[in-house]
Amino acid sequence: PGRSYTGVCHQGPTGTLALTVCAAAVGGTLQYGYNICVCVCLSPQHICTFINDTWRERRGTRLEAYQVTLIWSFVVSVFSLGGLLGSLLAGPLAVRFGRKRSLLLNNVFLGLSSVLSVSSRTARSFEMIILARLLVGINAGVSMNVQPMYFGESAPKHLRGAAALSSAVFTAFGVLLGQVVGLRELLGGESWWPYLLASGVVPGVIQLLTLPWFPESPCYLLIDRGDKEACVKALRQLWGRDDLGADMEQILQEQGRGGGARAKRPWELFGERSVRWQLLSVMAVSSAMQLCGNDAIYFYASSVFREAGISSDRVQYATIGTGACEFTATNLLIEHLGRRLLLIGGYVLMALRVSMRPSHSSPAGVTGVLPTEIFNQTARPAAYTIAGSLMWINFFLVGMVFPFLVSELGELCFIPFCAVCLLCSLYVGFALPETKGKTLSEITHDFDRLNFGLHNERCSTSPNAKLSRSP
Repeated sequence: PGRSYTGVCHQGPTGTLALTVCAAAVGGTLQYGYNICVCVCLSPQHICTFINDTWRERRGTRLEAYQVTLIWSFVVSVFSLGGLLGSLLAGPLAVRFGRKRSLLLNNVFLGLSSVLSVSSRTARSFEMIILARLLVGINAGVSMNVQPMYFGESAPKHLRGAAALSSAVFTAFGVLLGQVVGLRELLGGESWWPYLLASGVVPGVIQLLTLPWFPESPCYLLIDRGDKEACVKALRQLWGRDDLGADMEQILQEQGRGGGARAKRPWELFGERSVRWQLLSVMAVSSAMQLCGNDAIYFYASSVFREAGISSDRVQYATIGTGACEFTATNLLIEHLGRRLLLIGGYVLMALRVSMRPSHSSPAGVTGVLPTEIFNQTARPAAYTIAGSLMWINFFLVGMVFPFLVSELGELCFIPFCAVCLLCSLYVGFALPETKGKTLSEITHDFDRLNFGLHNERCSTSPNAKLSRSP
């Protein structure tokens, strides 16, 4: 196109992008970290007593101890099932409604969950708690996929990784916030547990009040909706400059290569040779993010600290320490060292430390940005759906298997996670090209060498490759 996208407006960075990130994340990935720790900080005794009393009022008999434990376990694990459902919904929502609107609509699940949680004790229904946890899991599953996509498509190339890393920062902050709010002195007491379960609605309301004032993803506006003027307006608002010539050309080239094709379905990616190694890479790092054992400590932090000799009345404060460590140790070097080096270094560091004690050096922040950087617009939502589904499935598996590892291996229970870390670091070292500071065309060219062979000319003539390569 011959049109110029320059003007006389001010140049330089803008606070709009930072505010957009905060508005989206406070009701997005923050909910994931927050709702993991809310249920963990909630005393099982409070819920188990409520379950038993409710059953006795209905049937006139008390449940056996193993039956109460089974119901409580389902209350905890159904969050993962909801997350899986949310991951499956995220792609279609992002394509149909856009990135920003999907995040806003996602608060419907959160609102319903909060109503059910607050009403459960009055209604004398522990089933309402289970349904509430399922709905808040769906909310977390959608946000964990759509939010990094929104950030990656809205940030300029040199800030793309930093914007995507903010998802991990807000997740860590949500963990810490949930641990603090769940203290017995606040909402963790026996009288306040319904409000603790429902308290996630507060950041959701903040998102509903703030996010509508910020623009939609520029890539979505141009490539999916074909609205060039709205795209230019969004870029100027987010980036704070009018000199958009090179950036617009890249988006227009991606739009042209897509040829107006519809968004791909997740199962279609498995048959695309041109994205074979991209898909393998996303699947590997998304699975390793949970199989590394980083989140297992939150499920069983209390029992781990009690086994270490910390008194029961001090355990909740020690647990807050784990959240504070992860929040302060969230890797802020992503834009300086690159994704590949941080993934390798993160997993190697975890492998060295995890056999002795749980590590909070998880490279989760790098994982979230990968699908945005290595897939084009038509394949990106499907890639996030696959990555998110694997993450939640493995999250559920780790939560179920970890108690058995503890009982069988004792203090060596994290050794299997050490093997996962080493294997993932080896895969990243040998198979994942660096993406920092590169355009989609450059990244695709690197993957073509793996997908089609180093000297195979089909990497430049394949119809699938042309969809994601520049001329």
